[in-house]
Amino acid sequence: MRSSRPDDARATTPTTGHDAAPGDINPHDSARQDSARHDGATAHHAGSSDTAPAFSTVPDAPRSDDPALIARLHADLVAAGFTVDGVTDLVGEQAMSAWSRDQAVPARRALQRRSRELGSASGRAGDAHESELRHTEEPHDPADHDVASLITLAAFFLLGDPVSAEALDAALPSVGARGLERLGLVEVGTDPAGNLADADDVSAPGVDGPPCTQRADRAAMDTSKPDTELRSAVDLRPYATDSSAELYVASDLGAFQRPGVLRHDHVLGIGGASLTLVQSTPRRPVDTALDLGTGCGIQTFHLLAHARHVTATDISDRALATARFNLILNAEALDMDPWDLPARVSLERGSLLEPVVGRRFDMVVSNPPFVITPRNPEEHAEDRFTYRDGGLPGDRLVRELLGALPSVLNPGATAHLLANWEIPLDPHEEPSTTWSRGPASWVPQGTGAWIIQRELQDPCEYAETWLRDASQQRDVADYERAYAAYLDDFDSRDVAAVGFGMVWLYRPQESDAQDTEPRIFETIPHAIQQPIAPALAAEWGRVLSMARDEARDAHDPGATSDTAPAWLARHYTVAQDVTEERHGTPGAPDPALILLRQGAGLRRSVILSSEAAGFAGVCDGELSAGQILTALGALLEWQDGPAPQLLREIKGLITHGFLVEV
Repeated sequence: MRSSRPDDARATTPTTGHDAAPGDINPHDSARQDSARHDGATAHHAGSSDTAPAFSTVPDAPRSDDPALIARLHADLVAAGFTVDGVTDLVGEQAMSAWSRDQAVPARRALQRRSRELGSASGRAGDAHESELRHTEEPHDPADHDVASLITLAAFFLLGDPVSAEALDAALPSVGARGLERLGLVEVGTDPAGNLADADDVSAPGVDGPPCTQRADRAAMDTSKPDTELRSAVDLRPYATDSSAELYVASDLGAFQRPGVLRHDHVLGIGGASLTLVQSTPRRPVDTALDLGTGCGIQTFHLLAHARHVTATDISDRALATARFNLILNAEALDMDPWDLPARVSLERGSLLEPVVGRRFDMVVSNPPFVITPRNPEEHAEDRFTYRDGGLPGDRLVRELLGALPSVLNPGATAHLLANWEIPLDPHEEPSTTWSRGPASWVPQGTGAWIIQRELQDPCEYAETWLRDASQQRDVADYERAYAAYLDDFDSRDVAAVGFGMVWLYRPQESDAQDTEPRIFETIPHAIQQPIAPALAAEWGRVLSMARDEARDAHDPGATSDTAPAWLARHYTVAQDVTEERHGTPGAPDPALILLRQGAGLRRSVILSSEAAGFAGVCDGELSAGQILTALGALLEWQDGPAPQLLREIKGLITHGFLVEV
């Protein structure tokens, strides 16, 4: 998921540095990111919903109390060509790739070049905070006007550069700078010396970060002056979804767009972990869905494509306000009435499952604040980075969440989330082999589970990842104190490593027999196909089918060797993406190693016995599995039928999709 334009979800700037997800992209700087910090935050107070409408005018957050004005903003963005492809064409693929690594210089240079080509003046020759991008003349050609508008919007919303009110008026003709101010999307810019322009003091009490990161008091701005320099108060970017709908997503500006440590109530945007969750969530039609820790709303946008109604929760009023703004901004694409959001989405404030106690859903999706953070007896809730820190010690948040989630699932429902888990030191075994002990004990009996570990980090790597995530390295003394606190915290629990991965939970249907809840724990660190959700859903279906067949066989006293196991009566063929490799010593009559590899899905590789390889080689759909085994038995002169190990190998080939039923 490290690519800037994933097949199923494309944002103008691929994952940002403080929001990546492991494995699917870059195992070392993706995992983390959005994941916990992520969408963010689950919280502390159960309560308010969107009936008021609440969250429409939260301080220091986008305002959503004027749907008509927001609709005009959407129309202006579309008219300017502010789309994923439009921005990519504007700055080029290399600049977009650099952007995915939080490097804005190539994109800024591309905008300078395009601006010069239009005969516009760009002041961005020096430091990012010492100059400004503005229009000095209005292009006469309509095509030039479109490019000029796109340059303005990319510089303003994506780079966070100061832009003149005049340029914004030209780029967004029906909204303009005044409309952006009305929506809480602008703040006063800076002059080349780094001083605030047109405002005596724009800092807000109780808000983290330097003054230039704060929204200006509306009285301090005069957007009627064309030379007033303004900065965007949000990161607003186009995003192409797996349903082909072009959306716009607002979130807080990231570390590469603003100096200093992130504010503690930071609202994360689209990042590696959020896209990992998007790509691993199956898109089956459901009546009700829960987005636990919605953040800017990215998971809710995708759920609305296949859920009749979505409940989105978060601990942060600012996050819920941002999600509400995004929902209204994309109302048409999401098939929603912007004047009646509760008809399809309920926004509710609260911690973890508190807002939905006593309710059940057909699907739950969560990118919870699972980041393990050292606890301080003197800390306050406002001291935490709520987008990633749930306020509990160690991996307790994940432990409690996995234990409680089945209580909000309807029969047949699934839950999909990302998580971290601590791996205690074992003097006899490596963390890579003991990691599943914790997660396996947290999932209640009677609940199906499939947990895939994508990344493993030692305590030092983990601390460095999350200190960078909040840009804490910019304060050297604070960085060193926080780093030491992480190591002390891990030492106190004898933590050898921390795992990161994807979690799939399943509540059995009432018709399922007992003991048919599969529990799978596996490590898949290599690159996998994206989106992976279709492959995961197909494999889970095969796992359930095999488990149900075995349960029926076990409880059927009339079963015979010809009918049990049930899969013996079925016909199979080798999947089209599967290839075989044989390895051996030159000149040897037989291979020493036979491998089957998948080219799609989870891209597994399996080592086969010669008997299993022979079985797979005969699978062309004509003979049943039982008939093939009978023929192999005659050829190999089995006395007591196929060995249990061979049957396990074949069942694995079937459930993992190497062999497909015909």
